[in-house]
This record gives sequence, structure tokens and C-alpha cells, in this order.
Amino acid sequence: METVTGQEKMTTISTQPGVVTTQVMSVEPGSRWTTDMCDCCDDCGICCCALWCFPCMMCNTVSEFGECMCLPLMDPFCMGYLGCSSLCPPITLAMRAAVRERYKIKGSICDDSVRSCCCYSCSWCQMAREIKRRGNYSVVTTAQTTIVTNTPVYPPHQGYTPLVEY
Repeated sequence: METVTGQEKMTTISTQPGVVTTQVMSVEPGSRWTTDMCDCCDDCGICCCALWCFPCMMCNTVSEFGECMCLPLMDPFCMGYLGCSSLCPPITLAMRAAVRERYKIKGSICDDSVRSCCCYSCSWCQMAREIKRRGNYSVVTTAQTTIVTNTPVYPPHQGYTPLVEY
């Protein structure tokens, strides 16, 4: 405590624990996709799942990536799967950009949008193979938040008892 012109000044420090999740992976910056768009034979299980139950494969891929399993169902009517439309499927485009960003894969949003619109199912198969090969590793670390406040403490008055003692 320090005294300032007859008044006591108290500094309060409180700490609150928190949890921070960080992604840990060994990826070279500027790497490439591990498979090409049409490399279905590299993982026949993914391609067969896409052939027989494409929405299931999409939901599984997003879940393995760490996002909400129902996210691909937000692409209106699986717009790319039913045929190329004038609109690029937004969830597919976002997912492809997120995969590229997480694994530091070279590319552009323009390339992602062309592939997502014109080669919808092949694009999803490529993302599924990439996530399966590179994995979704994360490490949980702890962090602390420190709050420092300078609150003046006044001496108690005669005959007055404070409800809370500092």
C-alpha cells in the first residue's frame, strides 16, 4: 500500500486462468496439395463414400477438420453436386480456403472458387484426403489474464463497520 496525501491507495492484482488452443503441425510453408483433384485411386474409401453417400462424406470431412458436422448441409441444395450453378457454393469455398490456410498450401481464392464450382465432388474428395493425410493436431496450453487496478482505500469512519473488508 502506498500513502497519497493522507489516503491509502491499494493496488489489486487478480489472475484468471484460461485455456488457449493452438494448432501444431509440421508443414512446410508454401507446400502443395498432397494429391491432385482427380486422384481418386489414392484413397478409394473416400471416393466410394462420396459416390454412395456424398453428404455423409462431406459431413465426416468437416467433422475431422474440427468444424460443425452439419456445416456442408448449409450449401443450398448441395448446389455444386447437382450441377454447376452460376453461384459458387459458399461453404465449400470457405472450407477449401480454410484447409489451404491451415496446411499452408499454395493457391488463391480464385482457384478455390473455380474448383469448388466446376469440380464440386472432386474438390471435397481432395480436401478429405488432405485432412486424412495431414491430420488435425492440436495442443491445449494454459494462459493467465492479469488485471491490475489502482483503487483508493479510505480509512473507516468512527462507528462504521464496512460490509466487505479489503
